[in-house]
Amino acid sequence: MKKLTMNKINMIKKTTLKSMFSGATLSLVLLASPFTQAEKLSKLEQAVASEQRTEKFVKRDQYRHPVETLNFFGFQPDMTVVELIPGGGWYTEILALALKDSGTLYLANYPDTDEDNYYSRSRKKLEKKVATNPLYKDIEITTYHPKYSNALAPKGTADLVLTFRNLHNFKVAGVEQMYQDAFSALKSGGVLGVVEHRLAKNLSWETSKGTGYFPQDLTIKLAEKAGFKLAASSEINANPKDTGNHPKGVWTLPPAFKLGDTDKDKYKAIGESDRMTLKFIKP
Repeated sequence: MKKLTMNKINMIKKTTLKSMFSGATLSLVLLASPFTQAEKLSKLEQAVASEQRTEKFVKRDQYRHPVETLNFFGFQPDMTVVELIPGGGWYTEILALALKDSGTLYLANYPDTDEDNYYSRSRKKLEKKVATNPLYKDIEITTYHPKYSNALAPKGTADLVLTFRNLHNFKVAGVEQMYQDAFSALKSGGVLGVVEHRLAKNLSWETSKGTGYFPQDLTIKLAEKAGFKLAASSEINANPKDTGNHPKGVWTLPPAFKLGDTDKDKYKAIGESDRMTLKFIKP
């Protein structure tokens, strides 16, 4: 996605001024709105282009399309946003930069169970990252557990809840719980944005559980059951080269390469997984 250059911004100014003088009743709001929109778009683009991002994360932009994806979900830099299970923080970096000074970011992560397990290790790792990186100083960590009701953010305050490639880990019951939690956190008119490895239509869900892929029709069905309305779907993150039928599931592909050097060039040529990108609205 190209940045808004000064030439383009000047063109917006000229067009707006021309319209103002051609119509005596034109509101001054029309003069201001293009500048506001330009600023909002450029802040997201600047976040993605920031030198503060992790170098290895930047290399994956070609597969994850952050500007296009967040714009599709309607992201604005003054929003209250929840990111579910941020993992390594790939999107967290971008969101923190884009929301800085004008928005709010909650990270809903697994709880510390006081045991040596994945949930606790994940929580402690995230807490350490947030505590030691000045970029994350304004972030608040909340909790998501697939078996319990969770306050991802104060009820009815979020503009946007995001989940990236998590559904396969939540399993069906956990996805249902996540949808309920997201619905509670969102304002009326708020958006739930879902990106997930998409199970190919010719593959059986019953025999594909554990491969890292999730059916798109089931994703939509469960969201609608929770009260959401499907507003739009996008092929921004689609990859027609990905058949979804790999020896180590989705982790056969980059960046995991679970087969090591075996057929690595083959899987590198396929690229990262085929992904659904779905935008749901809370009525």
